[in-house]
Amino acid sequence: MVFKSWPKVQIQTPDGLVKGIAPYIISASRATDIPAFHAEGFIKNLEIGYTKWVNPFNQVPQYVSFENARVIVFWTKNPEPLIPLLKDVEKRSINYYFTYTLNDYEEEGLEPNLPPLENRIETFKKLSEMIGKERVIWRFDPLLLSDTLTVDKLLNKIKSVGEKIHNHTEKLVFSFVDISEYTAVQRNLVSKGLGKFREFTLEEKIQIAKGIQTLNKDWKLQLASCCEDVDLTPYGMEHNRCIDDELMIRIFKKDKILMDFLGVDVNIRQTSLFEVPNQPKENILKDKGQRKTCGCVVSKDIGQYNTCLHLCTYCYANHSEGRVKSNMKSLSDQT
Repeated sequence: MVFKSWPKVQIQTPDGLVKGIAPYIISASRATDIPAFHAEGFIKNLEIGYTKWVNPFNQVPQYVSFENARVIVFWTKNPEPLIPLLKDVEKRSINYYFTYTLNDYEEEGLEPNLPPLENRIETFKKLSEMIGKERVIWRFDPLLLSDTLTVDKLLNKIKSVGEKIHNHTEKLVFSFVDISEYTAVQRNLVSKGLGKFREFTLEEKIQIAKGIQTLNKDWKLQLASCCEDVDLTPYGMEHNRCIDDELMIRIFKKDKILMDFLGVDVNIRQTSLFEVPNQPKENILKDKGQRKTCGCVVSKDIGQYNTCLHLCTYCYANHSEGRVKSNMKSLSDQT
């Protein structure tokens, strides 16, 4: 099956019937940290059966029904507020997994509103033990360099975190920062006066890859780079899919509706842990709305830009601190 569009549905709202879509895969979210800051609102929308998403480019609203939802992919740096509410997802028989960004930029001040690193590590372990390590993907993302933050220092940070959590996940995903591509990122880095950050050279990317490969001799994790055009397969690294059909097939294979959508036959016997039976042909379900180097399959993202109070300096999804605080106050006033 070649993906064309999500099923169209009619959604009952307090203002009457509206047209909407009913996707099978929900991304929550590339644009903001829903588990950290919007957990209760997300669950409320799940209960009423839909959410309203506003296109950031033309401000046109789109209604998204949860009636067909088979997988929710949670993106977060702090899932703690959502953890006690996951039962509300599970009672609807909706599958889910987390991509959990666990960086160590405390010394650099790049992630000013995150809980302390040790707290986030403990939360990572707790979530993994609760739902299974295969459903908690570790991201160290993005990797940044500056006049004081060197390749060796970065590798030491990755090592320090990895030694504490590698038994609680199956996969490590990383990416190299894109500064030139995002004006907001350039502006934020300069305005915060946090040093001269720069992008990686090819030689430095390879140095990082070799370093992670060495660390992984003890960890034995799957390694993947996110949205990178550099080929790091010689160092044991694949190109990642954050919205990952291969992972869904492996851990949610009992969900026939999802398997039918992904176009696979799960009756074929698997011979190894990470083998994917009868996986779809490459790019049939590729998300064409993402960058060319993105390997994700199609999903519907339900997050909004400028609504994440982590205020990470390198983030492309927040245009300014003032705008974020204004938007968050507006959302608070509506509840």
